[in-house]
Amino acid sequence: MQKPRPLPVIVAVDRSGSMGADGKIEALNSALKNFIASLQGESNSKAEIQVALYSFGRDTATCDIPLNPAYNISDVPVYEAYGCTPMGMAFKEMKELIENRDQIPSRAYKPTIVIITDGIPTDDYRIPMDALIKDGRSSKAFRMAMAIGEDADKDMLAEFVSDSEFLVSGDKARDIVKFFKYVTMSVTSRTKSQSPDNPVIPTYPADDIIEF
Repeated sequence: MQKPRPLPVIVAVDRSGSMGADGKIEALNSALKNFIASLQGESNSKAEIQVALYSFGRDTATCDIPLNPAYNISDVPVYEAYGCTPMGMAFKEMKELIENRDQIPSRAYKPTIVIITDGIPTDDYRIPMDALIKDGRSSKAFRMAMAIGEDADKDMLAEFVSDSEFLVSGDKARDIVKFFKYVTMSVTSRTKSQSPDNPVIPTYPADDIIEF
């Protein structure tokens, strides 16, 4: 039997100091745990969902979960909020992962890239973001983003996303949970599609199905 094709989901989350306000970091931690758990039973004979998790804060970006099948992930980081917003570093690291054919083979489906932030990048993000969204294999990815709070750079995120409907704004911590439910719906819809490499833009979930 033919092995299922990898479907990479690459997530980068903001753990800068401003995420410590209004319950945002707590909501993020809860949402990430539920997000990965919700993907663990969704792989099938066609597509194997794989997840990588990056975070950015203080003065660096880190890979906290290397790319792995979702069903193999047992430990999800619990973040604390500190420091600046080095988003450009996260763009650079995600780009390196996607271009690495040992990590993401040519037979893989197009990756989904997800970013959530409540602030403005504090490093030189322009060159790495342009490389991620315009050049090479990474330019073909589906890119989704959440701007949480009034201080998020919505103009920058509007450039980042691959479709305007993939940019979501939120004001409250519970909106983070809602966003990750939306990402889950998008990813799982692709695994069930006859053409997983075609864009899938689900209806944004209603408030009455969100628990936090």
